[in-house]
Amino acid sequence: MLLAAPAAMLAHHSFAAEYDAKKPITLKGTVTKVDWMNPHVYFYIDVEEEGGKVSSWAFEMGPPNGLQRAGWTRNTMQVGDEVIVEGSLAKDGSKQGNARSVTMAGTGKKLGGASSEGNIP
Repeated sequence: MLLAAPAAMLAHHSFAAEYDAKKPITLKGTVTKVDWMNPHVYFYIDVEEEGGKVSSWAFEMGPPNGLQRAGWTRNTMQVGDEVIVEGSLAKDGSKQGNARSVTMAGTGKKLGGASSEGNIP
């Protein structure tokens, strides 16, 4: 069991290792998948670009317990919901980001993403 602990710690990463706080992004799209699990919650959206092309994006949020403290439940965001995501782009240029906040387009309710962005030294 002690041998597995270092591997688990390596799987957990800092915000600064993957995301660039100087590259903010705001996208509106439709939720296609939500993975509510430790150590971070991920969700995926399809975004319609100019010309009708659809691109798929992945967003990381904080841990489930942090999201619950921010007002989320496992059922707050469902497949098919339209959302507006504010966050930071991945450093590698992929269609991935760290969600700082998520606004549910249908209700206008805005929730924090329990992002680790604020913990940057």
